Amino acid sequence: MDYKRIALLLEDQLKLAAQREEELLKVIADQNEQLNILTAEVKSLNSSILSLEKALLEKNASLEGRQSKVRILGKMVSGKKSEQVSVPDKGTTIIAKVKPSLKERGNNGARRKEYFNLETCHHDIYPDAAEFKVEEGKKIRTTDCIRYEFIPPRFIKHIYHQHYYACKGTVYAGSLPAVPLLNSNYDASFIAGILQLRYIYSMPVERIIKLFAEHGFEMNKATAHGLIKKAAGLFDLVEDVLKETVLSDNYLSMDESYYTVLTSDTNNSSGKSTAKGYIWAALANHLKLVHFFYENGSRSRKVLTGYLREDYRGAIQSDGLGNYKIIEKEAYPDAIRLSCFQHCKRKFLNITGNKDAEKIVRIINRLYQNEHRIPPDWTACQILDYRNKYAPPILKELKEELINIKNKKSTLPKSELSKAINYTLNEYDALCNYIRSADYAPDNNAIERLMRYISLSRRNSLFCGSHQGAKRAALIYSLACSCRLNNINSFEYFKDLLTKLIDINPNTDHETIRNLLPHKWQR
Repeated sequence: MDYKRIALLLEDQLKLAAQREEELLKVIADQNEQLNILTAEVKSLNSSILSLEKALLEKNASLEGRQSKVRILGKMVSGKKSEQVSVPDKGTTIIAKVKPSLKERGNNGARRKEYFNLETCHHDIYPDAAEFKVEEGKKIRTTDCIRYEFIPPRFIKHIYHQHYYACKGTVYAGSLPAVPLLNSNYDASFIAGILQLRYIYSMPVERIIKLFAEHGFEMNKATAHGLIKKAAGLFDLVEDVLKETVLSDNYLSMDESYYTVLTSDTNNSSGKSTAKGYIWAALANHLKLVHFFYENGSRSRKVLTGYLREDYRGAIQSDGLGNYKIIEKEAYPDAIRLSCFQHCKRKFLNITGNKDAEKIVRIINRLYQNEHRIPPDWTACQILDYRNKYAPPILKELKEELINIKNKKSTLPKSELSKAINYTLNEYDALCNYIRSADYAPDNNAIERLMRYISLSRRNSLFCGSHQGAKRAALIYSLACSCRLNNINSFEYFKDLLTKLIDINPNTDHETIRNLLPHKWQR
């Protein structure tokens, strides 16, 4: 056997194997290097993707905020409320209702309202055919046809001929009817008409005098403003009593709204400038009285603490403005604060196309659905028991969902969703307080409905002429809106109040003046 040859062959094979091993190691090294390069590229791409995702989310949040502002402005223009928009529960089938045409619908056989309180005139209508004679005909039946007539406002000029007589050395004169304003040609009804149009129907003074001119009475704007100013001066007598009475209620709703006010400005050529002033409101829910007040346009906490006594005992409902948080602190030991579910719900409704926001809206809607099931004849105890049964599980679920959504990576801190969540969580304890009494409402809508009078006036009249003008407006709004709360015709109330104030002096006791407020007013 040739061992030498075998050894050479084995040696060649070992060299070849070593060469192949070296080549493989080199290939592996190259592949490792390429793998490291690819890994670095992947990391770089992942970083870019994360950066792009973050930028996209931030842009979406910014777009979300702009869309929210556009929707809010659209609702302001159209007058549509977000509270009226409902998010359907899962599994709910929405069936489109086909609106019937007017011919198909008719009036469904319903009886028309007859307005029995109106002045009524009766007219007999007989056949007018030439060949017809009443004495020869036989009456078959009589049917009634009703027509309503509108008579525009009319102005009456009363001339009182005051006669003077001398008798036994003394001069006697007839007594003229008393008027609210000294040496004025305008009686209480004229002033009351202006106040009703201005503060209930939100007509600017310019529009009021145009309306009067169309019906035959021309007056200038300065005269109309002067009548309002002097009437408000008479009403000053009742403001302190109104405030005292409102604060005696143990359930208040509070809110504030801005109004543009003209102020003096020496740097301006016209000597005038504009400022945003705030009108506050406190609604006594049990007494059905509201007090609007104005403190030089300030929105600071001092206005609230100056108005609300520290010994106030009861509940105060408000939105989430930070100034109201002091009610929850030691400064008001006997007061509790209620918040507003509609403010929270509105923030989520303004976020369209977001499933998390819709889920929160559905949870809040369940609270209202349960509230709507309360029969009107239930006692306070029954309502309280029912609320303490249905509400706690829903409120607990609401808080848990808010925290879960907040902790999601997709919920950016500055997004509209995050702002809505933080607002609701900050208000959570105050939101839950409505189940502590049957009298409490889950929202602050009662006062917000009254604040619309301020909003309408702001839109129609644009501004108040001065801080004093805004203060006068707040007082008259207090009386006018209190009339609305008590279903009183504000014209009749103002007319009667102006007449009665003629005989009341500033030292009259508060109880007498309290009887002049709308909740106790009698003609």
